[in-house]
Amino acid sequence: MKKTFLPSIALILGLFSACNQPIQTTDKSPVSDEPEASISGTYGAELAEMAVLTPGQLVEEVAKNGVFEGQIAGQIKEVCASKGCWLTMDLPTGQSMRVTFRNYGFFGPTNSAGFPIILEGVATLTETDVATLRHYAEDAGKSKEEVAAITEPKKEITFEAVGVVIKEKA
Repeated sequence: MKKTFLPSIALILGLFSACNQPIQTTDKSPVSDEPEASISGTYGAELAEMAVLTPGQLVEEVAKNGVFEGQIAGQIKEVCASKGCWLTMDLPTGQSMRVTFRNYGFFGPTNSAGFPIILEGVATLTETDVATLRHYAEDAGKSKEEVAAITEPKKEITFEAVGVVIKEKA
């Protein structure tokens, strides 16, 4: 029994440590050697652009219905530097919306912060538990004191994307 238990623990720890510090939006050149031209493109499912909402319209829809399914346009704020397994976008409420990718079936470029984006998927108003918030804070490189200061869950809009189109910077 111990032999099957240890690999399970190793897998769980590996998943939690897979996402390290995010890349902040800056005017500097991308962190990786990838040219910016190769960042733009489609990731995950192909999207046929339809009624694309702004972040403000998304906030209104989620406030009214608790959920939104469709497309939203915005700009990437932060990206998981390890594999691109999540990204964030600013919302007009002053909060950021965390975007994950359905079943971790695809990832975005780790140096895509600052690029315009169109997402397709489902946004929901969720309550993120303290353990998850602390995990994200660790991924963002927060100090031990800042992580320990997180003691309450947070209500926020989260987005699970099935497809992403990263556009070229204007």
